[in-house]
Amino acid sequence: MSGGAVLITGAAGFIGSHLAEALLRQGRDVVGLDNFDAFYARNIKQRNLDAIQEATASIAGAGAFTLVEGDIRRPGDMMQLFASVEPVSVIHLAARAGVRPSIAQPGLYAEVNVTGTVNLLEAARKTKSVDRFVMASSSSVYGNRSQVPFCEADPVSEPISPYAATKRACELIGHTYHHLYGLPVACLRFFTVFGPRQRPDLAIARFIELMERNESIPMFGDGSTSRDYTYIDDIIAGVIAAHDRIVGHGYRIWNLGGRHPVTLHEMIQAIGSAVGKAPRIEQLAMQPGDVERTCADTQRSAKELGFAPQVPFAEGVARQVAVARADREAASAI
Repeated sequence: MSGGAVLITGAAGFIGSHLAEALLRQGRDVVGLDNFDAFYARNIKQRNLDAIQEATASIAGAGAFTLVEGDIRRPGDMMQLFASVEPVSVIHLAARAGVRPSIAQPGLYAEVNVTGTVNLLEAARKTKSVDRFVMASSSSVYGNRSQVPFCEADPVSEPISPYAATKRACELIGHTYHHLYGLPVACLRFFTVFGPRQRPDLAIARFIELMERNESIPMFGDGSTSRDYTYIDDIIAGVIAAHDRIVGHGYRIWNLGGRHPVTLHEMIQAIGSAVGKAPRIEQLAMQPGDVERTCADTQRSAKELGFAPQVPFAEGVARQVAVARADREAASAI
């Protein structure tokens, strides 16, 4: 691959902003697309964008960043964007996220996640400059499997939330576009990503904020459910490796996970330790659509991408707490 910009959808979000920053540091030009969906406050995404600029402003040879505000649900707008930018590749992270909200709004999730992805694939295959397409999938596609770890070759025909179903649908559509048009497509199954800039609705970010305010922590279930948490820096390394290597594979699904599941109870205690406060737990009933466990088999991604997570869970939580505190102090000083 040579020349041209990388188009990142969802570039103002948690993962997208970190990815844009990493690519810019490597000297790659990035065009970011975001529609600033009201799922959470626009000012949070603006802070993410500010962080990109601050982190790369003083780096000699850093790439150029351009932000475009637009909606992937509008096929005409996507065709116009691709024709104008002529990106060399696409990393598609934009999505309507969250298991529980998808149960309340399944139609919206299908429209954004499935139709939006089709619009991007159509624009990509019609734009001759695009030579690869990377999309974010999710460990949610594995459903409530009892057998762990979860392997890319496992059957994933029983999703238990509309969100999970839309992500599996996108994987299948990606395969179709590779088969019909030869477009190299990578599908990355993310396992619970955390770290600085994490979305405010996600558990670790919420729990940090609640503990700092001395409020109780809602714990759904008895605390035995577990997640394969993956620190943001490790995820970004995996995304870039998949982007750089997918052409040699054609179509491929890769797990990107931390490889060491943590129970909900352990997660709450780790946050308490990082914050320096004993958690006050409010135990609640399990929520519909929540899976009991996730655990990534990363043998394929290790072999083919060199994927090797480096940041232990407790260290990652401590980093997230430190950044959250610094952000609050900076905000209060204004």
